[in-house]
Amino acid sequence: MRNVPFFNYPHVFISREEEFIAIIRDVGRRGAFIMQKDLADFERHIADYVGAKYAVGVANATDGLHLAVRAAGIGPGDEVIFASHTMVATAAAIYFAGATPVPVDCGPDHLIDPESIEAAITPRTRAIMPTQLNGRTANMDFLQAIADEHGLIIIEDAAQALGSKFKGQCAGTFGVAGAISFYPAKTLGCFGDGGIVFTNDDEVYEKLMLLRDHGRDASGDVVMWGLNSRLDNLQAAILDYKLTYYDKEIARRRQIAGMYQQYLGDVAELVLPPAPDSDPDHYDIFQNYEIEAERRDELRAYLKEHGVGTLIQWGGKAVHQFEKLGFDVQLPNTERLFQRCLMLPMNTSLSDEDVLYVSNTVRKFYGYPQVSL
Repeated sequence: MRNVPFFNYPHVFISREEEFIAIIRDVGRRGAFIMQKDLADFERHIADYVGAKYAVGVANATDGLHLAVRAAGIGPGDEVIFASHTMVATAAAIYFAGATPVPVDCGPDHLIDPESIEAAITPRTRAIMPTQLNGRTANMDFLQAIADEHGLIIIEDAAQALGSKFKGQCAGTFGVAGAISFYPAKTLGCFGDGGIVFTNDDEVYEKLMLLRDHGRDASGDVVMWGLNSRLDNLQAAILDYKLTYYDKEIARRRQIAGMYQQYLGDVAELVLPPAPDSDPDHYDIFQNYEIEAERRDELRAYLKEHGVGTLIQWGGKAVHQFEKLGFDVQLPNTERLFQRCLMLPMNTSLSDEDVLYVSNTVRKFYGYPQVSL
């Protein structure tokens, strides 16, 4: 029996172990640990990569969203609309800025539903926070039209979407700010936690720089209350190296997604993500490969029995379904999705044979004939 883990964490390091060891040795020998040249270089390179004016390295994407909300001037008395089909971190970033997170439904693409946004807007609404989920960017024309009509700002949770595009523009660059995650399992992952915030707004950038470093300005004077949320210089050096071959990583993910489409596209019991290049407005990076499946729990158990790892995001619950968080709302599309959603292995450690094995195991479960490379 073949073994295909959902994510092969050792591969993150082993794939280029010698190069990573050399980076660690170089940074260590220079004693360049906190806010050194490597961080500044990486911030500049990744800002150029997505077409943003500024990039601010932070300790993690949750902090990045939190600081972005605060830098945008959102706080107590304000409401921020977000899709409940997301990690709780999205809502927590709003909550800990003193604002009220307002969960809304998702659409057929698993992303925030524009009609649900419209229905949730109140006089207290200040912002929309779309999650650019699984490596796909929402239809930002729709969201920007809503924001413009109601005088709202957009802050993007683009944690899973570095390099994903809508109409040629990168996720994280549409609103006043957007945050990316460098968690090890992300498309661009470091060896721990890390994140970055993009912005094109000079004032927001200045506030982000203060907020991430105890409110200290360039002279060291404390000019406002701030936090300690700096991307470690060592992680920045590693990420800067990984960014040099990032496009190859995405190309492989898109190739794998195309294989899943080829092998599973005829399985009527499944709803697959849009195939690569199926929509000229979207360029998806396939952080995850999230399907909808009939008899989902049975399929997942069958795959496990046959050595295939899968995942249901966030413990199988949307944010509004965590009772102790105090939400009192029903979101039928999201609730139905969490009865059907399942993520298949999607990462660059997979071989073509792994993808074929996963696909044929799914096909066998539903009674479809086997396929070959």
